[in-house]
Amino acid sequence: MQYLLSVIHDQTTLSTPEEDAAIDVFNDRLQAEGNWVFAGGLAFPDTATVIDNRGGASMITDGPFVESKEYLAGFWIVEAPDLDVALKLAAEGSKACNRKVEVRPFL
Repeated sequence: MQYLLSVIHDQTTLSTPEEDAAIDVFNDRLQAEGNWVFAGGLAFPDTATVIDNRGGASMITDGPFVESKEYLAGFWIVEAPDLDVALKLAAEGSKACNRKVEVRPFL
């Protein structure tokens, strides 16, 4: 089963060189152990553009969908046999990046 591990950040700073190194080690381990599917870091929320095309005319808005102190800073998509393994990986990812990580299964 695949899980989304969302990295939640609440600062306007990028990761430190030490955090980057720890994330690289974690990523290498995910790949070596067969849990890796995909991962990526995201630009700051103020670089976002929201498009709402539910009505008759498309509305484009600069900035994040939700104004919040916390934001999605990056993510991992991992393969894990069950939620317990996904939670263990998320705990290790949280330690590596020094941020909160939310776990959600794909349907």
